[in-house]
Amino acid sequence: MKRRDLWRYIPLTIWLVFVGMPLWWVAVTAFKDNSGIYFGARWLPWVDFTPTVEAWHEVLGGTSSVIGPLEHSLIIATVATAAAVFVGSLAGYGLARFRVTLGFMKNEDIAFFIVSQRIMPPVVIVLAFFLTYKYLHLLDTLSGMAIIYTGFSIPLATWFMQSYFKQLPVELEEAAYIDGDNRLTAFLRIALPLTLPGLIATFLLTFSFVWNEFLFAVILTSNRATTLPIMIAIQQGEQGTNWWNICAIALISIAPMVIVAIFLQKRLVTGLLGGAVK
Repeated sequence: MKRRDLWRYIPLTIWLVFVGMPLWWVAVTAFKDNSGIYFGARWLPWVDFTPTVEAWHEVLGGTSSVIGPLEHSLIIATVATAAAVFVGSLAGYGLARFRVTLGFMKNEDIAFFIVSQRIMPPVVIVLAFFLTYKYLHLLDTLSGMAIIYTGFSIPLATWFMQSYFKQLPVELEEAAYIDGDNRLTAFLRIALPLTLPGLIATFLLTFSFVWNEFLFAVILTSNRATTLPIMIAIQQGEQGTNWWNICAIALISIAPMVIVAIFLQKRLVTGLLGGAVK
């Protein structure tokens, strides 16, 4: 490596420190006790403080157990994301392959209208959903949360998948029609597999939004369908903030996304870059 090229690593190092320091603080705090937090800043295990696993015993089997909320988050996020990506793929394919007219709106207008529903602040309509869910007996249910997250994830999935399908040569599907496929089978057998990197990127991005969502979860759940973000929030009570529990739950919360992103890194980057090219 030439010396004159070393300057390129300076901003990367600064960015690494900027991103890494909060993660390091979360990681070490998950192994602290009361004295390790409230008696000065301590960053180095076995140097500044003695690590303890009390927080992990508490969040994995104690009164603040995250097992239930973790299962709820996995079920809700997986079901909602899979449904949203499938419906969004169908909608994106239709907007990319057919000329659609809805009044004065054409394909691009309809696509923007769809994604604008995701731009709308959820706080505007959360009360209406609360009253509706109360009438339908969907409050504090896994199915109710999966439904609302599916609805709010479809616009984003549609917008992403439309970009990927536009880059796919239509001649590949026309060749499938010659072999006897119809529109649906050509979509399932040809178009969808060829957009797999984009499909994975869309799935992960949608999954992350659902996984981290807080507002709907705090309003529409109370006990039987609570998710990990709610579990983190309730660690602050009358006796103070249990920072060690919060950090332990936070590590558990980010672990699935990090693991999946590492294993699917190449396909994820390909999908993200592919969707950015018009």
